[in-house]
Amino acid sequence: MLTVTLWEFLALAAAAGLVGFSKTAVSGANTISLAVFAAVLPARASTGVLLPLLIVGDVLAVLTYRRHAHWPTLWRLFPAVAGGVVLGTLFMLWADDAVVRTSIGAILLFMSAVTVWRRRAANTAGERDDESAAGSGRLKTRSYGVLGGFTTMVANAGGPVMSLYLISTGFKKLGFLGTSAWFFLIVNTSKLPFSAGLGLIDARSLLLDAALVLFVLPGAYVGKRCVNRINQRLFEHLVIGATVLGGLQLLLR
Repeated sequence: MLTVTLWEFLALAAAAGLVGFSKTAVSGANTISLAVFAAVLPARASTGVLLPLLIVGDVLAVLTYRRHAHWPTLWRLFPAVAGGVVLGTLFMLWADDAVVRTSIGAILLFMSAVTVWRRRAANTAGERDDESAAGSGRLKTRSYGVLGGFTTMVANAGGPVMSLYLISTGFKKLGFLGTSAWFFLIVNTSKLPFSAGLGLIDARSLLLDAALVLFVLPGAYVGKRCVNRINQRLFEHLVIGATVLGGLQLLLR
């Protein structure tokens, strides 16, 4: 098992609980978990420990929101995401911890700014419902897809990028959560062989995961209970705010 102190383990346990909460309530909040794992563990190693926990959270989210997914949006995204995952794998072959943190932090802040600008520009156009929400253009879908695949491969930070994409295209809360749940279950599972091949997942990391996975479950339960009490505007603000906070933590560490 990777060597951690009691206080470090408690910090990781809290971050694991937040993983579960983010998967069933506020998707962008798992950037805080990413930052905690990167602070306690070496940045590269932290991605290998975090990935199986994210997959557990994805399974719980799919079980909860599977009926609300918008599959046309998913099929449009997957080709670009696959390209981003390949680019991220190549990037990880030479990038050190500092480069990974700085690159992802900068991308998250940039995408947050773009999303805020897009949302303000779209306010006068009215909102769309879950079933009709789709990409506002091929370039936009491909850009977010490549960035999502890249960031999820190098630092498990694709959640904020894809959250910003779904928010920017007008998804309401349940459609957002259902589409996001299926997206990340498929993408994170497909990343396993790449992460294992890079040496990010091994017997030690899986032992630590076995100890931390118990904290994902109550986090997901709390998220499920809270999500119906969060209105749409607050939901969007929380997603964007969590993304900005995670980006700043990565840049300033």
